[in-house]
Amino acid sequence: MGDKKIISALVNGGEASAGPPLGPALGPVGVNVLQVVNTINEKTKDFPGMKVPVKVEVDVATKKFIVEVGLPPTAALIVKEAGIAKGSGTAGTDYAGDINMETVIKIAKMKIDSSYANDIQGAVKEVIGSCLSIGVTIEGKPAKQVYPEVSEGKYDEYFK
Repeated sequence: MGDKKIISALVNGGEASAGPPLGPALGPVGVNVLQVVNTINEKTKDFPGMKVPVKVEVDVATKKFIVEVGLPPTAALIVKEAGIAKGSGTAGTDYAGDINMETVIKIAKMKIDSSYANDIQGAVKEVIGSCLSIGVTIEGKPAKQVYPEVSEGKYDEYFK
C-alpha cells in the first residue's frame, strides 16, 4: 500500500457532513468526500446526539479508504441509556437519571477494550464512577453506594 493519509475527527453521531472538519481535510487527498461521510454516518448512526471519534485512513494512490469509529465517552453512553438530555450539573446532590445494573454491564462491555480495567468487574466500576460524576443512580441507589457493593460481590451473578 502506498502513502497513507490519516484524518481523525470528532463528529456528531450520524450527522457527519462534507463541511469542516472532514471536507477540508479529505478534499486535498482526492477521495470521494461524500462516500466517506456516508460511511461515517452509517457507522455512527447508533450514537445520535453524541460526539464520536472517527479515523479515516486513505490510500493516496488508490483513493481507497477505511473508516474506524471509536466509542463515545462513557458519560455520553450513560446519558443515552438513561434517556436524559445531559448529566446533573450538581452530581451528588441532584440526580439526573437512573440506569440498571444490566445497562452498566452493557456499557462496560462496550468500553472494556479501551479501558484500563483487567476484567469486567473493573470496567463496571469505571462506569459506576462515571455515573457518580454525572449524577446518575444505579437501580435507584447512588453510585457511591453501589461501588462497594460490586467489590463485596453483591452483583457477581452478572459477571459470569
